Amino acid sequence: MGQCITENVGDYRVIRLGGEVDMSWSQEVRKAVLDALDKSPRVAVNLAGVSYIDSSGIAALVEGFQRARGKGQSFVLVECSSAVLAVLKLARLDKVFTLRERIED
Repeated sequence: MGQCITENVGDYRVIRLGGEVDMSWSQEVRKAVLDALDKSPRVAVNLAGVSYIDSSGIAALVEGFQRARGKGQSFVLVECSSAVLAVLKLARLDKVFTLRERIED
C-alpha cells in the first residue's frame, strides 16, 4: 500500500503520494485527487516519494487534469521522481501536465 496524504500548502491543496501507485490503490489516489479539486481551485500532486507508477495511476492523474481543465482550475505535478518522469515522458504526458520542481515555482 502506498502513502496518500492531503494537506494545504499556501493556496494549494497538495496530495503527497509515496510508494508504488498501482492497481491495488490507484482508486484511492483518484478519489483524493477528485476530492481535492472539489475543495480547492488549485491542486498539486507531489510525486517525490513515488517509486513506481502504472497506467492506472497515470489514468487517475489524467482524470484530475481533465476535470481541472474543464473547470478552469490549476492542476500541477510537483517534484516528480525519476520513475514517474520516465513514465510521463514515455507516454508524452510531460508535454500535457504542468510539471514543477517546487510548489512555489
